[in-house]
Amino acid sequence: MQKDVFDRIINFLLGASWAIVLLGALIIFKTFLVLGLGLSIFITTLYIFVSLFMILALDAFSINRQRLIEEKKQTKLLEKIYSKHTK
Repeated sequence: MQKDVFDRIINFLLGASWAIVLLGALIIFKTFLVLGLGLSIFITTLYIFVSLFMILALDAFSINRQRLIEEKKQTKLLEKIYSKHTK
């Protein structure tokens, strides 16, 4: 099945988001390691937690798009059934 442009963009952004989370966590950890291990782990965990919301939002966009497509298919089918029985 061919993916449309919207799906390709969302999939690309999801992959990029995971890369940003992983590389960003490493950079944040190493940057704040100078201030102490506990603080560094706390800030890195906070960064990961906030970044995962971005991934969750992108996934929600994808799921809502798929749901919309399915609902359009069901609407067309229901309109065909309705038009058959009303004539």
